[in-house]
Amino acid sequence: MTTMTDTSNAARFREFKMPDVGEGLTEAEILKWFVQPGDTVTDGQVVCEVETAKAAVELPIPFDGVVHELRFPEGTTVDVGQVIIAVDVAPGSGDDAPVAAEPAPEPAPAAEPDGEAPKGRTPVLVGYGVAESSTKRRARKGTEAAPAAASAAIQGEMNGHGPAAVPEARPLAKPPVRKLAKDLGIDLATVTPTGEGGVITREDVHAAATPTPVPATPVQTETPVAAPAAPAPVASGARETRIPVKGVRKAIAQAMVGSAFTAPHVTEFVTVDVTRTMKLVAELKEDKDMAGVRVNPLLIIAKALLVAIKRNPEVNAAWDEANQEIVQKHYVNLGIAAATPRGLIVPNIKDAHEQTLPQLAASLGELVSTAREGKTSPAAMAGGTVTITNVGVFGVDTGTPILNPGESAILAVGAIKLQPWVHKGKVKPRQVTTLALSFDHRLVDGELGSKVLADVAAILEQPKRLITWA
Repeated sequence: MTTMTDTSNAARFREFKMPDVGEGLTEAEILKWFVQPGDTVTDGQVVCEVETAKAAVELPIPFDGVVHELRFPEGTTVDVGQVIIAVDVAPGSGDDAPVAAEPAPEPAPAAEPDGEAPKGRTPVLVGYGVAESSTKRRARKGTEAAPAAASAAIQGEMNGHGPAAVPEARPLAKPPVRKLAKDLGIDLATVTPTGEGGVITREDVHAAATPTPVPATPVQTETPVAAPAAPAPVASGARETRIPVKGVRKAIAQAMVGSAFTAPHVTEFVTVDVTRTMKLVAELKEDKDMAGVRVNPLLIIAKALLVAIKRNPEVNAAWDEANQEIVQKHYVNLGIAAATPRGLIVPNIKDAHEQTLPQLAASLGELVSTAREGKTSPAAMAGGTVTITNVGVFGVDTGTPILNPGESAILAVGAIKLQPWVHKGKVKPRQVTTLALSFDHRLVDGELGSKVLADVAAILEQPKRLITWA
């Protein structure tokens, strides 16, 4: 009988393992849980957010049920293949469930308390043990006895002096509502639910927080996915702060060291008058064909680089160390370096060489917004061929960028500033910027690198070349 019961219970609980969400990744850090033990989950529901060496990724659960246990707390780095969450896929179907699951209600014998067992299950937080219960037969090994007051209550009930206190059921609320309550310092047990089935809503939490009506536009209380964790307060007089390097930042550090000491870098510079490009940007912003997309200098710079690559296709290549071959790419996956709270990431626009100017503008807008939200997927950062990094947004004139691993070139764009410039034989105020092109000297010699950089500069000086050279 015992064996049959154990087998039945084992079938009730399904485990979800940390998947490989990238290309051969071996580990990921759990950034945030969106569910807690006792919450009901459905197939496809996002249960947590993890950070890999490439990006932050949301993980959906592949089955229905009730969360039984979270195996790791937030902030833990977990190997791919390890179980991170267990789900009861048949809640209430058996009485011999593991200790974290609440036993099904049953009539109490004469020697037992006659209070009704709470419905559902008692939530268990990893690392905090099992909630105290009026029943001892399912206590976890090593768990201490109930407090004296609870023992007295149980004994009193058995002696006919009154019912024992029964643990209350966990308030019903979705994860965002639980977080809202936590942020506002509201105990969900004190909130009156108005949602269907007794579920606590956002409005219920707001009503509990203040006697005034909830504003029509509620205050945004949920932390954006891309926001970094609040830094620990620095002790007064502290001379150092140590920050663990992991996730995206760790991968960046390793990749940059590998790139800097593997590929022989060469960087060339050119300062160019981009006044006409800035005028073109202003005109395109008023063009009805560009309505709904963001137009800025980066759009024209990206198009200029694509045209320069078309004119000098040998620059779009990769070095195959194992086979000692140069791999020519007949497509351009244009990478755009994006600074995020978790570090620098380089998503790329697939087959950017085939896109029209409006299409390229839309792709750039989507890429940037996705990166800012922390939603960039590992696939979006894989397979890049050439990259642009816009250091000008920080007011920097130029720099010597390090190649994105596996790529042949990276173009740095400096700040566009009004400067005195000789134009048509006279010194005039003109919009000027400095470009820097770093390239892998195994693939790109000085002549080829100079041609690419000169072509980009020529297009930005005379944007009409986009038509004549494309």
